[in-house]
Amino acid sequence: MAPRTDFPPVRACLFDMDGLLLDTEDIYTLCVNELLRKHKKEKFPLPWSIKAQLQGRPGPAALDIFHNWADLPITREQYKEEYYALQAQKFQHTTALPGVEELLQKLGSTRYWDLKEDASATTNGATDKHAPKPHRVHIALATSSHEANFRMKTNHIQELFSVFETHRRVLGDDKRIPEGRGKPLPDIYLIALKTINDSLPEGEKPITPEECLVFEDSIPGVEAGRRAGMRVVWCPHPMLKKEVDKNGDAKLVLAGLLNQADIEKKKAQGGLTNGNVDADDKPGEIDDGWADYLPSLLDFPYERYGIQIPDAVVDNEPSMVETAKIDEGEVLQAVQTEVADN
Repeated sequence: MAPRTDFPPVRACLFDMDGLLLDTEDIYTLCVNELLRKHKKEKFPLPWSIKAQLQGRPGPAALDIFHNWADLPITREQYKEEYYALQAQKFQHTTALPGVEELLQKLGSTRYWDLKEDASATTNGATDKHAPKPHRVHIALATSSHEANFRMKTNHIQELFSVFETHRRVLGDDKRIPEGRGKPLPDIYLIALKTINDSLPEGEKPITPEECLVFEDSIPGVEAGRRAGMRVVWCPHPMLKKEVDKNGDAKLVLAGLLNQADIEKKKAQGGLTNGNVDADDKPGEIDDGWADYLPSLLDFPYERYGIQIPDAVVDNEPSMVETAKIDEGEVLQAVQTEVADN
């Protein structure tokens, strides 16, 4: 089919976290491999054919898949105890993946367009009179990580996450996500969009799903974004991309169709009733133009998505400095409150 090209400009960017913003996927693999080596050497190392099925899913679902494959000679409770102990050690050293800091900073700088109502698009200080009126791009976080894991992974890099306002963070144990409705189902991204729409400045019209851009590294995450009716950027781990390419499945991933067989199976077994999933609707079609693959987040092509980034000099304007302090203060206060509560 001919790819769609007449998309509206992106007004909201919704981000996964593990393996997309942070290097945690390699840490997860390291923890699993330590336990495989200890308890079942014949399964060591974790193959990417299995790893690909674990990524992006809520913890319980991922653990079910892992244990069904690994068949460890220990109880699930013992495995979780050892696994989480390793995570607690290693998550304290997470770092941002290449391009992430610049991408988040530039998207955050688009709040300038809200502060300067008469602002026009500028390039190297020159006004572009023919460019469409620039607009702020709102951002939200949508991660399957539960709150405790989120804190372990981010407490030492709070500044990186200060661009995500606390009320625009949707974590895996968020009570608004119905049980069993994690990725690859769309709920987490639809809820993330709602957090943005519920807090838009007065007078700004609600953002629609097709005005959203989802950033994902996992296959279930791409499908979740597609099922939400949103555009998607797929930026996978190089080894995941290699595994997908080995089977010639990249186009299926971008269309959100790689898990379609599983969904049809569950539907036939009666497990997808009462609105649990839009099982009759495919997330997308091959080459429909709604999703793109990027090898990394370096040199992100903002123009492709109708996003205009103001010149870097605006970051030093008093209004921009003040709003940055407010945003960072809100995040810091929220983190300090959470720590005190625990």
